[in-house]
Amino acid sequence: MSNPDAFDRVSPAEDKNWEAAWETEENYWHENFTSRPYALGPDYYDRFRPAYRYGFESGQQGLGRRWDDAEPDLRAGWDRYEHRGEQSSTWDDIKDAVRDAWDRVTGARTAESEERRPQVRE
Repeated sequence: MSNPDAFDRVSPAEDKNWEAAWETEENYWHENFTSRPYALGPDYYDRFRPAYRYGFESGQQGLGRRWDDAEPDLRAGWDRYEHRGEQSSTWDDIKDAVRDAWDRVTGARTAESEERRPQVRE
């Protein structure tokens, strides 16, 4: 089984020349969606597109905040999110996609993964 977190983990937060643009991020997520564990199939991307955008936009505003601290506010804001469209997805349905986009913008998961990596004894 392949590792669902083994997709491109280059974070926009790590690239000083990166300019925030949803269109660029949308292309990224459209190409990488099927590698995510919550992907139900390639035809389901549209269901998760608003969640990726929400995570992207929220991550830009929440730089320096940890996911665990921000998640209650994000949960509360999801029902009011203007780009949610006609999607009836609940927070529990889409929160993993929101977090993926949040982590990509903030670089959080990459840093957390490094902290949890087992130490090699020589």
